[in-house]
Amino acid sequence: QVQLTESGGGWVQPGGSLRLTCNVSGRPDGTHTMAWFRQFPHQEREFVAAVRWSSAAKYYASSAEGRFTISSDNDENTVALQMNSLTPEDTAVYYCAHSPAPLLRSVVKQYFRYETWGPGTQVTVSS
Repeated sequence: QVQLTESGGGWVQPGGSLRLTCNVSGRPDGTHTMAWFRQFPHQEREFVAAVRWSSAAKYYASSAEGRFTISSDNDENTVALQMNSLTPEDTAVYYCAHSPAPLLRSVVKQYFRYETWGPGTQVTVSS
């Protein structure tokens, strides 16, 4: 059974950077998709970025394109989200998610495609 744990959240000033890391345990089979979502108060989880483990294909929300970078490390079994040029609008709880399937671009943003979620890590951007 896959288990996920996020780390790296915290407070940063506008324009700053944070790096989130998701530790993946439980032996995913190598055909899975890993993603980052975020959730604002009283809203549904919003897709941020994803990577298909087998092909390393990466997908980004328009809000993340050019500022955020998702990366995977097969040896360490981690997925990272490097976030640059952060704004107060990025303030949210960020979640790591796992789907056992190699999701296509057309469905990778759909949160219900993901079966396992981490507990989340808070990111606060303010001056």
